[in-house]
Amino acid sequence: MKAEDIDKNLQTITQNGQHLSPILPEGIKNYLIDIDGTICDDIPNEEPERMLTAEVYPDALVTLNKWYDEGHIIFFFTSRTEAHREYTEIWLKKHGFKYHGILFGKPRGGNYHWIDNHLVKATRYRGKFTDLVDKEVTIQVFDDEHHE
Repeated sequence: MKAEDIDKNLQTITQNGQHLSPILPEGIKNYLIDIDGTICDDIPNEEPERMLTAEVYPDALVTLNKWYDEGHIIFFFTSRTEAHREYTEIWLKKHGFKYHGILFGKPRGGNYHWIDNHLVKATRYRGKFTDLVDKEVTIQVFDDEHHE
């Protein structure tokens, strides 16, 4: 699926006659993937000259391209800044990554806690990209009396 086709797949949702944010069809995932230390060597923003020579993690390339080919949406979500866009796009193209877009300016420092009105699943990268497996974990949720 090309970036311009993403909106064509969104499904309209209404509640009480009012439109809500659309959702993707069942089985299609929106992947937000970090770059540095996740798909390649960990390069800090303070050393952008290294971004063009970062070593790619081969299993990341294979897995992400497979997900793209399966119709999932691939966006990179990085702490790199807009000033690093050109280097980043050159590097991704050089290594053959298939993706729909890049979001720059993710807050630095980790310890992320994403709050959204849509279901969010998080997977911590620990050195190897594979197909995802189910695992039960404890998470923090708002006390809305519906602890699903």
